Amino acid sequence: MKGFWNLTSTISLTLSILFLFGYNYEDVSAVPTKHLCRPDQRDALLQFKNEFEVLNSSFASRHPKTESWRNSSDCCTWEGITCNVKSGEVIELNLSCSNLRGKFHSKSNLSYLTFLDLSSNSFSGPISFSEIPSSFGNLNQLTSLSVGLNRLNGSFPIALLNLTKLSYLALYDNQFTGTIPHNITSLSKLTTFYASNNAFAGTLPSSLFTIPSIEYVGLSDNQLSGILEFGNISSPPKLRKLDVGNNNLRGPIPAAISKFTNLVRLDLSHYKTQGPVDFRKLSNLKWLEDLDLSYLNMTTTIDLNDILSQNMRSLDISNNKIKGQVPGWLWTLPNLTYLNLSNNTFTGFENSTKHGLSMEQLLASDNNFTGKIPSFICDLRGLEMELVRILNIYTALDFSGNKFEGEIPSSIGLLKELLVLNLSNNAFTGHIPSSLGNLTALESLDVSQNQLSGEIPQELGSLSFLSYMNFSHNQLTGLVPGGTQFQRLDCTSFDGNPGLSGPSLDEICRNIHMSTPHETPQSEEEEEEEEVLSWIAAVIGVIPGFAFGWVIGYILFSYKPEWFFMNPFVRNKRTRNRTTTH
Repeated sequence: MKGFWNLTSTISLTLSILFLFGYNYEDVSAVPTKHLCRPDQRDALLQFKNEFEVLNSSFASRHPKTESWRNSSDCCTWEGITCNVKSGEVIELNLSCSNLRGKFHSKSNLSYLTFLDLSSNSFSGPISFSEIPSSFGNLNQLTSLSVGLNRLNGSFPIALLNLTKLSYLALYDNQFTGTIPHNITSLSKLTTFYASNNAFAGTLPSSLFTIPSIEYVGLSDNQLSGILEFGNISSPPKLRKLDVGNNNLRGPIPAAISKFTNLVRLDLSHYKTQGPVDFRKLSNLKWLEDLDLSYLNMTTTIDLNDILSQNMRSLDISNNKIKGQVPGWLWTLPNLTYLNLSNNTFTGFENSTKHGLSMEQLLASDNNFTGKIPSFICDLRGLEMELVRILNIYTALDFSGNKFEGEIPSSIGLLKELLVLNLSNNAFTGHIPSSLGNLTALESLDVSQNQLSGEIPQELGSLSFLSYMNFSHNQLTGLVPGGTQFQRLDCTSFDGNPGLSGPSLDEICRNIHMSTPHETPQSEEEEEEEEVLSWIAAVIGVIPGFAFGWVIGYILFSYKPEWFFMNPFVRNKRTRNRTTTH
């Protein structure tokens, strides 16, 4: 028992000491450790921070990283900062998606930077406030620089050519103008040049492709013109991705493109070819996965048969003048997931024993297809078990703007992963299949401009992701289904179906029927009369009020009674002034 009391006394004494001197524990724990960050680096970063305004954003992916920067903490622990663990020099600065706006400068004190990412902000304004400053050339240790997705303008920043260690340069999604300098070869270690979505003009310098290390050239969506040339390529090129689509390039596809045997992506869309396209120039590109030949004005796909790689994942031949039937060999490409045939003059599909097992998006709108949708695309009944995985593949089917007829295949309801289904502007007849209610992932459904009859399937009301539907200009009848999906629709989604009715339709279209054209002028006149009366009343009230106030003011300032000047509002006014001066 004695031992127990001794133990209790010891515990009590210990707790008392901790209680009495607890504040000392906090002081000890707050003893600063040696900061890794150098003071000059911290000061440069804080000055860098103060140059910007931080914008509010509702996007979860955007976060103002600089708000966590504090003078009292180690800058090497700040968000977006990476330091050299030995020297404490800042070597990486990542302020992407930080809601920053303003004029930025290059700081010589941050000359050890090897990585700088200022992308996805709001650097904007006049040229003098949004050009990349020439002092960027002082960051001669940089290997990666990204200022994409801002509003920067001006010509190509020549100072960047001094960054001879640069391997990654991203200027995409800005407003840069002028030409790309021919001496860009001074960036001899460049692997990625990403400058799409700007306003660069003039010719694309062939010298760019002679940089031995270059792997990706992204210059789509600019105003480049002239003939595409690749220069004298001596060593085997490493180029893997070439995006020059949506420019003003013209002429035949250069024969030298066959040298880029490592290409996996090629975008030549909107290329103004002269005469027939010689696809044999692409025959050496055995690794191609993504090929965009849209808007080429070509008339045939026959030559592509022996050229397309078995690795092909995405093929876009839309917006050409290709006629005849869609070749059956397209369905033999085992990895093809995206196929865009839109805006051509195809009339049908060649029979195929293959079913395009990897196909996810098939876009075939605005052609001259007639008859029924081919069975090998949608009629999946009777498939062997090993082929059943196609049921979970398609995410988009677009057959709009054709001349398909007959009933909509009920087997479309088996495409469980379908997100978008567009069958508008055809000649489909019969009922909308209730099996579409099985498409639980469906987000968009358009069956407008057909000859469909019967009721809208009630099952569609249970599709929770379905946010867009269009049933207009058919011959549908009966009650419009209930459910929030339908109540969110516009009344025009049901136009041209006089046989539709029901409480749901009345609810959707209630705003249209609330007033008639004859009621509007009368209500406007009443509002105008009320407004005039309000102004008259205001004037009548102001005149005597002004006179009364003038008389009272004269008396107060003439006699200055103490009860008026010694009042609590004087103190409040001083308090407000004091708070606003700090």
